[in-house]
Amino acid sequence: MADPKTSIQSGHIRPLPAILLSHLQGSVVAHPMSASPATTTPQAHDIRRAILLALASTTMFGVMALMIRLASSQLHAFEIAFFRCSFGFLFALPLLYKHGPSLLKTQKFSLYLWRCAVGVGSMLCGFWAIVHLPLAEAISITYSSPLFVVIGAVFILGEVVRIRRWSAVVIGFIGVLLIVRPGGASFNVHMIAAVAAAAMSGYVAIAIKFLSRTDKADTIVFYTTLLWVPMTLVPALFVWEWPHGIVWLWVVLAGFLGTVGHLLWTRSVKLADVSMLTPISFAQVLVVGFFGWLLFDETIDRWTFIGASIILGSNYYIARREATLARKAAQTASAGDANGSQ
Repeated sequence: MADPKTSIQSGHIRPLPAILLSHLQGSVVAHPMSASPATTTPQAHDIRRAILLALASTTMFGVMALMIRLASSQLHAFEIAFFRCSFGFLFALPLLYKHGPSLLKTQKFSLYLWRCAVGVGSMLCGFWAIVHLPLAEAISITYSSPLFVVIGAVFILGEVVRIRRWSAVVIGFIGVLLIVRPGGASFNVHMIAAVAAAAMSGYVAIAIKFLSRTDKADTIVFYTTLLWVPMTLVPALFVWEWPHGIVWLWVVLAGFLGTVGHLLWTRSVKLADVSMLTPISFAQVLVVGFFGWLLFDETIDRWTFIGASIILGSNYYIARREATLARKAAQTASAGDANGSQ
């Protein structure tokens, strides 16, 4: 089993596994840092398929955000989170049928509890932001989560981050500041909630890094969706109101789109390098921006556009750098195994 010190000595953050289904882990977006890069050179048809899967995933996440906003016309954000998790769990049940009782085997249940509790906090803040902020603005801010992953890897795991990635993190946070503009007339508590969602999602990524060393990807997905149901029920009870009419459709679709969207993203990163797919994932901002304009008369101001572009560039560099370091580490390990077998 991989030792945490291995990544420290190699001087890089070990890329996160494909099961950082970031919303499934408490956020509202599929983060480009959320999956390991492809370990073999992808073929042309694999790249085309990966791009199509990534686009489909990104569209689903964007429409999911729309479902959350539509449901908020009647329900509190905390209730929407509960229904999203409940129906998301139902759509994850086929994993148990696929794997049988072996899916439930784990020695880290206590870590699941911590990871899911923080994930719920991230989800509640993220949903709150989607309900109260312009859609494109809320999603753009939550895309800063990979920046917090880098920071968390340093202070929680003790991993080494060099000057180039620190520079990317600093530049990324400049993009966040351009969107929220602390002290400005438009600054409000809803923006703080979006940043908090991104920060907690970063911790979730670190926890999943530990879980993935011993547990299967589907095990992590299943326990996450299972534990989220009672955890989100508690805050939902304080604002409870039964959905009526078309709102049932919105919350069911939110659960379906979130689960399927993450499954598609997972498959896309198995076919192509995550650094190539990172820009595609940011198309979610365009999707929600379009629906925000079409249905809610929202516009993307220049500061949100500039800030989101900076965050995209920062995340793209970090993802690309992680992919490069991962390939170097794999080559070093292969060379070591070859020398050891001689």
